Amino acid sequence: MTPEKDPQTSSTPGTKPGLGWLYIIFFGIFVWLWFFNRQPPVPEIAWNEFEKELLIPGRVSRLDVVNNLRVEVYLKKQEEKDPAAEDTQSLFEQSSPAGPDYFFNIGSVEVFHEQLQQAQEKNQLAEQVNVTYSRRENWGGEILSWILPLGLLILFWMFILRRFSSRMTGESSMTRFSQSKARVMEKGEESPITFKDVAGLEEAKEEIYELVNFLKAPDKYQRLGAKIPKGILLLGPPGTGKTLLAKAVAGEAGVPFFSLSGSEFIEMFVGVGAARVRDLFKKAKAKAPSIIFIDEIDTIGRARGGTSFFHESDERDSTLNQLLAELDGFGTNTGVIVLAATNRGDILDPALLRPGRFDRHIQLELPNLTERKAIFEVHMKPLKLGADVDSDLLAAQTPGFSGADIANICNEAALLAAHKEQEEINRDDFFNAIDRVVGGMEKRSKIITSEEKKRVAYHEAGHVTTSWFLKHAQPVQKVSIIPRGRSLGAAWYLPEEHQIITRSEFFDALCTMLGGRAAEDLFFEEVSSNAVDDLEKATKQAYNMIVFYGFSKELKNLSFYDSTGKMSQSLHKPYSEKTAEKIDEEVQSLINMAYEKTSEILTSHREQLEQLANELIQKETLQKEEISKILGEKKRI
Repeated sequence: MTPEKDPQTSSTPGTKPGLGWLYIIFFGIFVWLWFFNRQPPVPEIAWNEFEKELLIPGRVSRLDVVNNLRVEVYLKKQEEKDPAAEDTQSLFEQSSPAGPDYFFNIGSVEVFHEQLQQAQEKNQLAEQVNVTYSRRENWGGEILSWILPLGLLILFWMFILRRFSSRMTGESSMTRFSQSKARVMEKGEESPITFKDVAGLEEAKEEIYELVNFLKAPDKYQRLGAKIPKGILLLGPPGTGKTLLAKAVAGEAGVPFFSLSGSEFIEMFVGVGAARVRDLFKKAKAKAPSIIFIDEIDTIGRARGGTSFFHESDERDSTLNQLLAELDGFGTNTGVIVLAATNRGDILDPALLRPGRFDRHIQLELPNLTERKAIFEVHMKPLKLGADVDSDLLAAQTPGFSGADIANICNEAALLAAHKEQEEINRDDFFNAIDRVVGGMEKRSKIITSEEKKRVAYHEAGHVTTSWFLKHAQPVQKVSIIPRGRSLGAAWYLPEEHQIITRSEFFDALCTMLGGRAAEDLFFEEVSSNAVDDLEKATKQAYNMIVFYGFSKELKNLSFYDSTGKMSQSLHKPYSEKTAEKIDEEVQSLINMAYEKTSEILTSHREQLEQLANELIQKETLQKEEISKILGEKKRI
């Protein structure tokens, strides 16, 4: 047997030699240039000392003017042994016998000549000092001035490339950069999530379970000539369990599972996205049967050729084209299946959705009452619950909540119970968690005046009273004037679960939204900014009623809703300016009708509204039972 090599000591074939030799050469050149160009130290002397100690005594042999900036002083050799010289040199550093003895700097040659001439004439020196001129080039310093930065830049760049290449495990950096970043779950690895952990979604699980059965026993289908869908697209609102369902498939199928997000294909370099798509499918085919899961596929799957001014085309389109080519290029028995998820199915390219690519579309909806109960039970398993916690009651209190919302509620309830140092989680903790998720955390420290508190109480009482006496309005569960999030008060409703909403139900909901503003107008004879959120919601709903649902008297049976999503990318409206004016008029008329009906209800029940507001001021929060004691049984008018 061949002994195994220690990975720490063995050299990898093809590994580049170290850069140490290059550092040594560069350092040697630098030291050589520095020492070769280095001049021996020469003491500097001032002009007055030069004139008094050297020039007048006649000790100067010659003066050398270097580059018209520096004068080097050379002394007579016989003066070196003169005792008088010892006194002079004691004032300065000892000079080198091979070079000048002293130097001084000059401003200009003309001034130097004039000073020298005046000194010689003034002291009547018999011997004139010889003056020579020379020019010296510091070529070593100039070389260092440009070679040093360039060398440092080269060394730094080589260091970065070496560090980058060391992470490529022997492959080139560009090859590695174009590889897919998919996370792989190999065959035999256990996934922590299975179909048992996915509550609700029974129809979706039934559809996708065929995929698992095909991967486990493909002969069962192939002997009858059946072909498994090449692609399965999961569609649905955020939080409905698309990604969770894909993870469950990975846990049930028992085959290699490649998972990544659509944004991981896109980089700033052109062509990288298409290269990563090719690499992903190459790896998946090598390990077939396998599954590829692409989350948020709308990142690369948007419709091409859009008319939007801000349309981004090149890299995104090339990546989508490569994905389409890989999906279309599958053979019947390659055993590679693509799962994809998005909540924006309306903006996907039609070529991506046609049969032969994503053959099957699985629509995931928000869970109903039964499914919410099952989801609560799944997320409650690891929790320590009190005896009063009822999953049926919690499911009834959370209409319109997604699976992610329910998971968040269970976690918030556990956090609240732990904060209060309880031994178990009770029903009130869940109710408080629902309130926190819906309206935000209570802000009892928020300072509001008594007048503001009174206005908020009448405002919320107006909402409750309006909805209480409307036939199709949602029933009120609770009302509070404790500030939460950005709101100073809130009312909780329990909407009925149905798939079709009539015009009367839309209109009554519109009246309920305007109940707070109408109550302020009735009791204070002046409105405030407290209703800005209500007015925003009412305006949007009124426009939806006219533009989308065709609830208009002037524009009957017309809808400008665009299910394809292409119109949202356009700068133009699907109707003319004349039609837009009619829409504005219809919306204003609808709002006025709702406000008049709301005012009539509040006026006819003024005493009850005032009693409800006063009760709110005292207790701050009222439950449905307390509301019914003041307003009576819910009437239908």
